[in-house]
Amino acid sequence: MTHHLRQYFANPVLRMVFWATVLSGAMAAPIGTYQSLIAIERLGVADGQFAAILFLGLVVGTIASLWIGVVTDQRPWRRKAGLAVAGGLALGNILMWLAPSAPMFLAVHGFLLPLMVTLFGQLFALARLAAGNLPAADRDAAVANVRAFFAVPFIFVLPIWGWLVGSGASLLSVYGAGSVLALIMVAVIYRGWPDDANAPWEDRKSGLTLRGSLAEIADPAVIVRVALIGLIHVGASASGIVLGLIFARADGQGAGDVALFFGAFVAIEFAVMMMIGILRARWRRLHIITVGVILYGIYLVGLPLLAGSPLVWLLILPAGAGGAMIYALAVGYLQDLLGTRAGAGSSLIALQRAVAEGTGAAIFAFGTWVYGYGIVPWIAAAISILAMAAIIRLDRFRPN
Repeated sequence: MTHHLRQYFANPVLRMVFWATVLSGAMAAPIGTYQSLIAIERLGVADGQFAAILFLGLVVGTIASLWIGVVTDQRPWRRKAGLAVAGGLALGNILMWLAPSAPMFLAVHGFLLPLMVTLFGQLFALARLAAGNLPAADRDAAVANVRAFFAVPFIFVLPIWGWLVGSGASLLSVYGAGSVLALIMVAVIYRGWPDDANAPWEDRKSGLTLRGSLAEIADPAVIVRVALIGLIHVGASASGIVLGLIFARADGQGAGDVALFFGAFVAIEFAVMMMIGILRARWRRLHIITVGVILYGIYLVGLPLLAGSPLVWLLILPAGAGGAMIYALAVGYLQDLLGTRAGAGSSLIALQRAVAEGTGAAIFAFGTWVYGYGIVPWIAAAISILAMAAIIRLDRFRPN
């Protein structure tokens, strides 16, 4: 583990990726945790409307990520794209902070904050380029570290927000903090992201037209696997939607407990992610992901059953360990589907996220229509386990 960290922080570009990732995690942690409560409980958005806003955000984020991923593989625009996206995130937080309302929630969460996944994809692409000469296990560890560093603020920031909200702070103050963090992120990217012309690696441009790049992504061998990877992430998507709502309706739990619970299992997640390089050197990538899907499924099944009991806190163990194995290694799997296309490969993250969160929103809408919040994580667990079985079947002869 220390070997991989030394490799990471010895590289100035990866150090910039670290700071940008930590800042984006600190911004996303409270917003992602409290967005359903802000929309439904604070601003009066209906359950179905909230699901529609989530779906709109997925469409916008996916289109932006695909376009930027393909274009940055064609032209030297990676740094410009990073600055533009970070600026959009800053604008979204400022607008929601200064003028909160249901229509503004639609505008910001539907069009501006979805740019987070675009920035995340570009940071993964940059990490892959900077670690391009490393062995496969070390390269996987470098990419996994990006996801681990994104999780770091959840460990420290969410307990603070839990205490603040429990003490009476407005949920909308998360956007004020997000505004400051996003502006700092713009400065970090401006200072530390190298111009494409002066980058310390060989970034071979694809030579493909936009249509050719999209056709490469749409190849059945690629798109089916992206969809299945998206479906194994549907558990996390469903959990993000209903965790706060289930806790809010459980005896003995409150809004502050949501942040504490989330921060606790992300601490476990971070610890396991930092050991991914060790695990990866010994076992196949897909076998590790499979264990992660099963562990996360245990958390999803237990959540509605134990939400009103102190035993719910035991679920941080399978949630954190399972989530780490899924998140850390699924990105490398997606990037390898398109070989040297760092931008387009990382844009597949947006596609799998669209599948995950689109399916999660659909499960939320269906589950609340037929039964209630409690059935949503159960449906998600079943779907993710079935999707993982299909991936294992497809890739049973692949070496990694």
